[in-house]
Amino acid sequence: MPMNHTSSAPLEDMPTARTANNTGQCLKVFVQRDYNEGTLVKFQTRFPAELEDRIERQAFEYTVNQLNAIYAEAEKASCSTYCKGCLACLTAYLIYICTETHYEKCLRKVAKFVVEQNERVYAPRGLLITDPTERGLRVIEISILNEPAAART
Repeated sequence: MPMNHTSSAPLEDMPTARTANNTGQCLKVFVQRDYNEGTLVKFQTRFPAELEDRIERQAFEYTVNQLNAIYAEAEKASCSTYCKGCLACLTAYLIYICTETHYEKCLRKVAKFVVEQNERVYAPRGLLITDPTERGLRVIEISILNEPAAART
């Protein structure tokens, strides 16, 4: 049966970002995208005031700069990416059943880096970074685990 897209619920009726996993149990800090250089995936390196006394500025900036570097690598076109694109076109994109795109490989790198940073730097300080792909590449979400959301002023 074909799906009728016109009968979907209005946005006001859609559930918000507060799900069973994200019920506002802790304070969240969002690092926004930086659109100063266009629409490439790049995040702001401005240090959030909420993270003062929780993490060193250099550690935070290193994390954001590394994420920005990996996303820049993902967006970069090379001879290899052009050839894979042509091959994908010739095979009706069936090639991607067997191989990953360059972008997917970089997203795996981001996921691995976020896990590593959480284990080594953020978790010991009561913080947790959420992979930006889980937030639609719109923000880097940093949860302050030992501070309830009601503590916001």
